[in-house]
Amino acid sequence: MNTETTYELDIKQRLLDECLRLQTDFVENARVAMEEAQASANESQGAIEDKFESFREACHIQRDMFAKQLDEAMGKLSILKRIVRNKVNEDISLGSVVKTDTQNYFISVSLGEIEVEGEKYFAISPASPVFQAMNGKTKGDYFVFRDKKVQITDLC
Repeated sequence: MNTETTYELDIKQRLLDECLRLQTDFVENARVAMEEAQASANESQGAIEDKFESFREACHIQRDMFAKQLDEAMGKLSILKRIVRNKVNEDISLGSVVKTDTQNYFISVSLGEIEVEGEKYFAISPASPVFQAMNGKTKGDYFVFRDKKVQITDLC
């Protein structure tokens, strides 16, 4: 492995670490919110039934919403954990770090903008339209996204 490849893999690992940290935070926040909504519903159990029935129902709806968010966050965390840290991708796929003449991307899950070493990367999912446009391409290839021709300048 040459120095450039080692540097690129370091960037990939740092991007993955940051995505894992962010997604773990999402999971924990959703879990806490779900548990708090359930606790609020449980606290109203012994109260006058008619008065608190609608409150309890609202708490259950809120709990179910947070449970769905928790499930989605855990699914994204599972995807991140499947990414191989030390794999150099030859074509664009899950786990690729893609540099183009317009923006940089980390193919993982949708988490938005992440900064590493002063450079901005967009963590995107394989379901995103920009990934669909670049899927399977290699370094030096072009793809068209939103009527603009974009060149892939580097890939790891």
